[in-house]
Amino acid sequence: MKTLYTAEALASGEGRDGSARTKDGKLDVNLASPVELGGSGHGTNPEQLFAAGYAACFHSALRVVGRQAKADLTDSAVAAKIHFGALEDRDGYGLAAELEVALPALDRGTAETLMAKAHSICPYSNVTRGNMDVALTLVEFAA
Repeated sequence: MKTLYTAEALASGEGRDGSARTKDGKLDVNLASPVELGGSGHGTNPEQLFAAGYAACFHSALRVVGRQAKADLTDSAVAAKIHFGALEDRDGYGLAAELEVALPALDRGTAETLMAKAHSICPYSNVTRGNMDVALTLVEFAA
């Protein structure tokens, strides 16, 4: 891989209950385990950060393939859900993702084609492929 950009971040504190910040200071967040996992919920968590990153990255890939196809991308949006859970086949924890893609200005066939193409070029999709379940759903929602 030819590196085009490197993001740098540091997490410190008590793991899921600490802080994380990027080297340039543009992201600086308190981390807290969610209430569902016994935490205070008084901060963001790695799964939320991953969901935001995956949604933004996939939407960017969708915009690239949409522009190439000269498709109407008006009000396009991507919502990501990241599921955290115990692995069933071994010790440890894992993640699964659901991406809900809205392309309201396009017919279903065109939208599904663009969604599949975006999934093939999105860096998050490429790094997760074969490592975690990722479900793609075409939905109708306002951006």
